[in-house]
Amino acid sequence: MKPYSLEHEEFLKRRIKEKRFIILSQFFIIFFFVIIWEFLAQQNLINTFLFSSPMRMIHTFYQLIIENQFFSHLFTTLYEVFLSFLLSVSFGIVVAIILWSSPFLSKVLDPYLTIINSLPKVALGPLIIIWFGTSIHSIVFMSLLISLFVTIINIYQGFISVPNNYLTMVRSFGASKWQEFRYVVFPFNRGTILSTLKVNVSMNLIGVIMGELLVSKKGIGYLIMYGSQIFHLDLVMTCVFILAIVSYLLYCFIQKIK
Repeated sequence: MKPYSLEHEEFLKRRIKEKRFIILSQFFIIFFFVIIWEFLAQQNLINTFLFSSPMRMIHTFYQLIIENQFFSHLFTTLYEVFLSFLLSVSFGIVVAIILWSSPFLSKVLDPYLTIINSLPKVALGPLIIIWFGTSIHSIVFMSLLISLFVTIINIYQGFISVPNNYLTMVRSFGASKWQEFRYVVFPFNRGTILSTLKVNVSMNLIGVIMGELLVSKKGIGYLIMYGSQIFHLDLVMTCVFILAIVSYLLYCFIQKIK
């Protein structure tokens, strides 16, 4: 006996074909964009000093590799991203649980969370440097400021969106507050938490780059700042392209979590 019916097998085949077509379309868009960009650069229709070109970026990337700079800067940025990501997720979930368990506390802190989340974090850069110095602590703190409060707000909103009839049912069996959370609230918000993690890892990357632009002496953000200071825009564009790839890979990594 076949594990699936004929109709279900056909449905799975269509889904696989559709997924492959989407991936091919995505790569085609990138490929088409790169070809047009290089063509415009070769024909001198754009200023390659300002906009660089794919071939110049490949050459710059090769120079970073042979000079043993690329991996050290990349690993520095990734370490800062993962550190800030773990901290923001851990603190975010814990604070969201505390707010869910105490409606009074959530009502008191709600306007403060909104205000802090809406603050322009770059404006706090000079203060962060004074508080933590020109070290990794400043970079991680900047990343936390950008991602932590979004994490708290999104996860908390998911916790309080659980239908009351679910909670009423478990309460009728004498469930404690912890059991409500363990057996109803948390499982119900598994998708919300994973969606928040996908957003969070990108925001952590943004925060780390912002921090590196301010204080770092190593990392992809440092290379961008260094390249802009010496008008080496090929280096700047190459690093931006690297960040785009890193962001995509981090998103895919979180998406694999089930």
